[in-house]
Amino acid sequence: MSQKIPVGILGATGIVGQRFVQMLEHHPWFEVAWLAASDRSEGRAYGEAARWRLKTAIPQGVAKMVVSPAKPEGAPKVIFAALDASIAAEMEPAFAQAGCAVVSNSSALRMAKDVPLVIPEVNAGHVKLIETQAWRKKSGGFVVTNPNCSAIGLVLALAPLDKQFGLETVMAVTMQAVSGAGYPGVASLDILGNVIPYIAKEEEKMEEETLKLLGKLNGAGIVPGSFAMSAQCNRVAVEDGHTESVSVRMKKKAKAEEIISAWNAYTAEPQKMRLPSAPAQPVVYLEANDRPQPRFDADRGAGMTTTVGRCARISRVKPGHGCRVGFERSSAPCSGMVVTLRPAGRRRYPARRRCFKRELLR
Repeated sequence: MSQKIPVGILGATGIVGQRFVQMLEHHPWFEVAWLAASDRSEGRAYGEAARWRLKTAIPQGVAKMVVSPAKPEGAPKVIFAALDASIAAEMEPAFAQAGCAVVSNSSALRMAKDVPLVIPEVNAGHVKLIETQAWRKKSGGFVVTNPNCSAIGLVLALAPLDKQFGLETVMAVTMQAVSGAGYPGVASLDILGNVIPYIAKEEEKMEEETLKLLGKLNGAGIVPGSFAMSAQCNRVAVEDGHTESVSVRMKKKAKAEEIISAWNAYTAEPQKMRLPSAPAQPVVYLEANDRPQPRFDADRGAGMTTTVGRCARISRVKPGHGCRVGFERSSAPCSGMVVTLRPAGRRRYPARRRCFKRELLR
């Protein structure tokens, strides 16, 4: 490609915005051309305005960029939004109305009827919903969202089972890392040597989003998955990497070997398209009886692979299996899918970037 696509980051100084900066630093298709944040950061160099909290160094070119006001005027046509839900509910539609393609990390619009909630390996076809959005029809802009971090790893593990055996009941108990709470996160006196058995609104998000992600596109909306879903969410004293203990009842009987084979063989659209940031294997099963563990498995596939272990039949559930699911997406909650559509009359990009271009970032 001779020229990268300019993108902007909305809410760039926060920890999620910093993740976007980090992930886009060496991306072969996109380059950060615009940064926006609150009034107190406006007009300052990004390196001064952002209290950089990531382990990697702040990119020097980005550090020198001046933070712009959080308004659509002058913004690129592709926006990565890292906003709190209360702000995103108003600001993201404003950017879409102005013709921007908004990739949102916020929960504000995830469950809206006409907004796709997407994991590229699971439901890439749901992006067609953007054609029903009023913003799309008027200006060419749209909003697409990525899920709650705890739902992403779970759904990646469930998708192969749903496809081959069908799901009846899913019960998930999470052990979520403190990084998922953002910065400054959970107070040290609350979390050190402790487990907090409550994360506000997390269980509702996980249940609702899982059903939407594994639902079916039906015209102008999504018919949610028909299986029963229950989640119990806990915050634990781990820096990065969520772990979940999951019990599944399936419609068809399956041996453990068949389930493991379904996980290890699973690939989808990003792998077929050989997108530069897509993991070669989105789900990996480990035979060791003490895996997955966040310390050893959180960074598998550059943090984008879901690691599964301890698949065993549970005699009390018909026909049920239990497993452990581990993944790193808690440390990169802004991971999402970009869908860049070329509106009529605008410049043509090379064939690989034309029309539906899906890129999973990490």
